[in-house]
Amino acid sequence: MKNIPKLFGSMVFNDDVMRGKLPKDIYKALKKTMSQGTHLELEVANVVASTMKEWAVEKGATHFTHWFQPMTGITAEKHDSFISPSGDGKIIMEFSGKELVRGEPDASSFPSGGLRATFEARGYTVWDTTSYAFIKDGTLCIPTAFCSYSGEALDKKTPLLRSMEAVDKQAMRILRLFGNTVAQRVTAEVGPEQEYFLIDKEMFLKRPDLMYTGRTLLGARPPKGQELEDHYFGSIKPRVSAFMRELDEELWKLGIYAKTKHNEVAPAQHELAPVYSTTNIATDHNQLAMEMMKIVADRHGLACLLHEKPFAGVNGSGKHNNWSFSTDTGINLLDPGKTPHENAQFLLFLVAVIKAIDEYQDLLRVSAASAGNDHRLGANEAPPAIVSIFLGQELTEIFEALESGAAYQGKGKQPMQIGVTVLPHFPKDTTDRNRTSPFAFTGNKFEFRMLGSTFSIAGPNIVLNTVIAEVLRQFADRLEKSGEFNGDLALLIKETFKQHKRIVFNGNNYSDKWVDEAGKRGLSNLKTTVDALPEFVSPKSIELFTNHGVFTESELRSRYEILLEGYCKTIHIEALAMVDMVRGEIIPACVDYQCDLSGLLSKKKNSGEFDTLMEGELLADISKLSSCLMKKLKILESAILESGEEQDVLTHARFYRDRVFAAMSELRLVVDELETLVARKHWPFPSYAKLLYSVI
Repeated sequence: MKNIPKLFGSMVFNDDVMRGKLPKDIYKALKKTMSQGTHLELEVANVVASTMKEWAVEKGATHFTHWFQPMTGITAEKHDSFISPSGDGKIIMEFSGKELVRGEPDASSFPSGGLRATFEARGYTVWDTTSYAFIKDGTLCIPTAFCSYSGEALDKKTPLLRSMEAVDKQAMRILRLFGNTVAQRVTAEVGPEQEYFLIDKEMFLKRPDLMYTGRTLLGARPPKGQELEDHYFGSIKPRVSAFMRELDEELWKLGIYAKTKHNEVAPAQHELAPVYSTTNIATDHNQLAMEMMKIVADRHGLACLLHEKPFAGVNGSGKHNNWSFSTDTGINLLDPGKTPHENAQFLLFLVAVIKAIDEYQDLLRVSAASAGNDHRLGANEAPPAIVSIFLGQELTEIFEALESGAAYQGKGKQPMQIGVTVLPHFPKDTTDRNRTSPFAFTGNKFEFRMLGSTFSIAGPNIVLNTVIAEVLRQFADRLEKSGEFNGDLALLIKETFKQHKRIVFNGNNYSDKWVDEAGKRGLSNLKTTVDALPEFVSPKSIELFTNHGVFTESELRSRYEILLEGYCKTIHIEALAMVDMVRGEIIPACVDYQCDLSGLLSKKKNSGEFDTLMEGELLADISKLSSCLMKKLKILESAILESGEEQDVLTHARFYRDRVFAAMSELRLVVDELETLVARKHWPFPSYAKLLYSVI
């Protein structure tokens, strides 16, 4: 049995390590930088770097890297060893404060959306002191921000930190109005639940589509999927359990609060959930968790799939972003307490979230937009592309009472009635959960369920922090001028709910009736990524982000370009992979099987047998489908060639959606039908059944 408290954070240069190894004055200076954002003097950095190096070398590290999060959606790292020549043909191990604080990777080789030309290569990585350094694979990893030579943010961490400062600033203004003089800081916090699939590695390597794109571009549905709902919360298979045990240990070493693990709805699908932590650190940890999932899976002969929809017709994978904010004194500002109807501070913060989500619903949709997530949103396991809020019965009734001026007649928590006396009694929650809602209040936090499983959670949380900061700014501006605070506060809560209650929906978000109802309410329905992304650079969005210093206009426009280009490139790669699979494997397989059938027909006729109905009909069906296959393939190939014509990036993206992806979908229908007719010995790729049920 491993000593988990001793194991946890053993590869992290955390507060305990710093307190134990750094001189007291250096430790205090570093903590002041971490908590207050003060300048870190080079003398302090040199001592920290030397101590950090000694600790890392003791743990077996030989290199260091500035670990950052460029606009690729994954992490990046350039490794340098600690060795320096000593002048006598030998080496010494060195690490300076300058090397700790700043690095210089090539900024022109990462997506920049036009901010950088190819010849403008200089970029900087800058130590993020709020996120602890850690050791991974024998390398000391230093979490950093990434910017260009001229200072533009080229990463996801920098604007995330800016957005956290924005919500802190505005929330503190509200707290001061309520007489809170103790709290000094408000921190946005997140707990991201991560869904994923595990399949056999040998099967994975036989599917070029999975290797190139992360999802199956072809594949007929298996006889059994998730219909019986027997996989959800079912007992974990031994091979998967061994993977999960090792994954927990690896994450715990890195100080990641891996808490919950279970089987998800689809066959071969699972989920990992951590404990809440500061948004910046939670973002770092989630990136590490996704990386470790793939590494540990490989050790167990498995492949971890993080795509939003790796199997058509089967439950897709999301990432549930549980968001709240708390003071440095430990008060969760979205905790309603025992009597939420009497908790004016809670109601004000809650109605601020309601207003923010309603006014900036398009930005929330943009933050969950990608080519992969377009397959998932609106399916039966994910919310539609319509943003709405679930409040639950109690909070909805409280706001309705405030709006009407009536007294709230709440019942509070009631004992749960199960009908079995031997079972222990416990209080029933005042509100049910709604798993169909894209943005649901779940007791003391909001669960944003639209995110795709491959996403960095930085983007959605940048949006959440900023839109809520903006509404809190408006509230603070109004209330700071108030002559009668309590009366104006009550009026503000009442007016805000009345103006924005259209965004509140407690029913079934999966139903077609809700789509019609949402249209009547005036809620937007941006069905695809291409529909959503222009909202990112609307005048309203530019004003929002620039006013709070989260993005400059050029940084916003660069991200818009990057996201649209990424959409086009994703579908282009998928289309090329599909063509390669069909031309190189599917067509030869169909030809081989038709040759077998033709030979059998000839043999039967030559021997005088006339019972050839089955072979004849099968050959005719496959021949007809093969002819259709060639036509659909040529349409796709023609669309791919046409996609290379010069056009602006939005028009380009629309072309990929309307022509290339549409042609892929048509081709897939034919291939999947052929898979059900061609003999298995001829079909070149593992079936859905083998992929989903091979891990035991």
